[in-house]
Amino acid sequence: QVQLVESGGGLVQPGGSLRLSCAASGFTFSRYVMRWYRQTPGKERELVATITGAGDSTIYADSVKGRFTISRDNAKNTVYLQMNSLKPEDTAVYYCNAISFTLGHFYWGQGTQVTVSS
Repeated sequence: QVQLVESGGGLVQPGGSLRLSCAASGFTFSRYVMRWYRQTPGKERELVATITGAGDSTIYADSVKGRFTISRDNAKNTVYLQMNSLKPEDTAVYYCNAISFTLGHFYWGQGTQVTVSS
């Protein structure tokens, strides 16, 4: 059974930091591209960051470039999102996503709430 379980969300003041984690199981983690998305009410889900299966390439949305870092530990089947210099506009539910373009598989986690507020 495929599972993606996010953790690490919470309430943080502007300028603060959080690290999100996404623990994966039920599939061959290292063969999947991993992504973090975020969504606020009434808006479309936004792609935040992407990392390749080997972890050797990353892509970021312009809105988070220089502040967020995506990484992965294939030995632990876990992907991370380090978020620094957080802004109120970063407030959203953050979702972990696993993709295999070869197999046509697309998995989602349940999401974790991040709130940036003073």
